[in-house]
Amino acid sequence: MSEPPQSVEARALRLFLTADPDDWPRLAPRVTEAVGADTLQRIVRATLARVGELDTVTDSPDGLIVSGSRGRVRAWAQAAPDGKLGALRIEGARYTPRRRCPHPPAPVIWAAYLLVVTLWNILTVWTTADRTAWLGDMATLAAFYVIVEGCGAPARQPRPLRRTVEAGAAAALASAWRLPDLPNGHSSLRLVCGLALLSASLWLVAAARRHRWRAPLSRPLRFPLEGTWYVVQGGGRLLNHHTQVPEQRGALDLVALGPLGTRTRRGHDLTAYAAYGHPVRSPCDGRVISAADTVRDQRPGEISYQPPYGNHVFLDTGREIVKLAHLRPGSVTVARGDTVRAGQLLGEVGNSGNTTEPHLHLHAERDGLGLDLEFTGVPGRLHRGRTIRAA
Repeated sequence: MSEPPQSVEARALRLFLTADPDDWPRLAPRVTEAVGADTLQRIVRATLARVGELDTVTDSPDGLIVSGSRGRVRAWAQAAPDGKLGALRIEGARYTPRRRCPHPPAPVIWAAYLLVVTLWNILTVWTTADRTAWLGDMATLAAFYVIVEGCGAPARQPRPLRRTVEAGAAAALASAWRLPDLPNGHSSLRLVCGLALLSASLWLVAAARRHRWRAPLSRPLRFPLEGTWYVVQGGGRLLNHHTQVPEQRGALDLVALGPLGTRTRRGHDLTAYAAYGHPVRSPCDGRVISAADTVRDQRPGEISYQPPYGNHVFLDTGREIVKLAHLRPGSVTVARGDTVRAGQLLGEVGNSGNTTEPHLHLHAERDGLGLDLEFTGVPGRLHRGRTIRAA
């Protein structure tokens, strides 16, 4: 059986890894110049130590896979038609293939979970035996809705799912007609537990939405997008997965909503996403310290190994660094060293880098720590589930 054809990047990377270091300036002139021969040699040595004797470099849905006698690592590369490497990134850990087995996609699992829990709670309040138990069960149901509405970015979900879950609240409240015929009951523990769950959920959501790192920007930024945008990551730890990374702890992920309130229009390709291709403007005056424009877009729902920010623009304001990421390839209008003004076009929303759907990632940092974001004309806290309408 013949082997599948290799991409030019896979062939160029294998040639590079097996070449003498003296040939690297010829095989990868830009990479060698940008990284430095000594640093590049340390990276290659560490890679070969992980994989052992080099065997193949192949393409996969997870990225380029460098395989050897002792293991595999993932890599990303860009190569010209003549085979010269123009960019290179190698993961610093052994690669473990993702388990690929038939299973429902995450949105289907989430929808099924919401519907099952909603139905279960409705049945519980309709079959409760006394008034005290009913109050406890209603408090538990209210806690469920607080978490779903407060943490689940409901406007991002398909409208039929949202309306069904919301109708569940009305169906549960309708069970109150049974109360005159029920005894008072003695289910005090059930009531206490329900009220405790409700109080805890309210406190958790409020604390996450109002969270501040007490590290403000020197001055508010200009919101970089026009129209209506929805925050899918932002706020405290419960609402923002960026908080695990110190420099990104105050980051926002912004998506646009389609005509039915969901993040997509019709279809499943990139252009079906309402955010894709929207202009991104500079949120501040500054100097471009890094810009990339040639990283390809990811397929929606998949992440192949790439530079995490993908196509991006990083701005130095003289006080902080502002980073905008996941831009559309070919759309970036500035280069390293350029001076930009607030409101200047930088690029378009894309799906490059560590992302599963088109969105804009934005954060600001100072001394390696993320800052609390603030925009002129956008009052209030920025948290998951908030809609921002910008001029």
